[in-house]
Amino acid sequence: MSNEQAISFETTHLVRDTCLCLHAQRAARTLARRFDEALRPAGITSGQFSLLNALNRPTPPAIGPVAQLLAMDRTTLTAALKPLERDGLVVVTRDPEDRRSRLVGLTDTGREVLATAFPIWRELHAAIEAGLPELEPEALRGGLRSLSRAG
Repeated sequence: MSNEQAISFETTHLVRDTCLCLHAQRAARTLARRFDEALRPAGITSGQFSLLNALNRPTPPAIGPVAQLLAMDRTTLTAALKPLERDGLVVVTRDPEDRRSRLVGLTDTGREVLATAFPIWRELHAAIEAGLPELEPEALRGGLRSLSRAG
C-alpha cells in the first residue's frame, strides 16, 4: 500500500475534534462503563439492563422487534440472550402461531433483577443528567433518536 496519499496530522486533529461518530462512541463507552459499575450489585451489565427492560412487556415479544428496538442484528441479540437465559432471567420459546419465530420473555427472576436494577439506574441517570447543565437532556435525547433513525 502506497503512502503517497498520507493524511496530515492536522487532518487527524480535525477528525478527533469534530467527528460525531468518534464522540458518540466515546460517550457511549463512558456511559456504559459507569452504568456497568453501578449495576454490578444487581448482577447485570448496562447492556443486559437495556435488554431486560426491552423485554418488560405484558406478553413476550418476538426477537425481531426487540432487535430493532435495540438497533442490534438478530444474531447479536441471540448471543446477548444466551447468558441471560443460562442465568434464568429470560426464557426463549417458539411462537405457537409461527413455529419459525421465537418469543423472548422475562422470568420471575428476570423481573426481580430488573426491579433491583431500576432504582440504581434511576439514581445514576439523574446524576448524569444533573451533571450536564450546559445541555438540555431532552434535546440531546432527541438528537440521538434522530441519528439512530437516520441509519
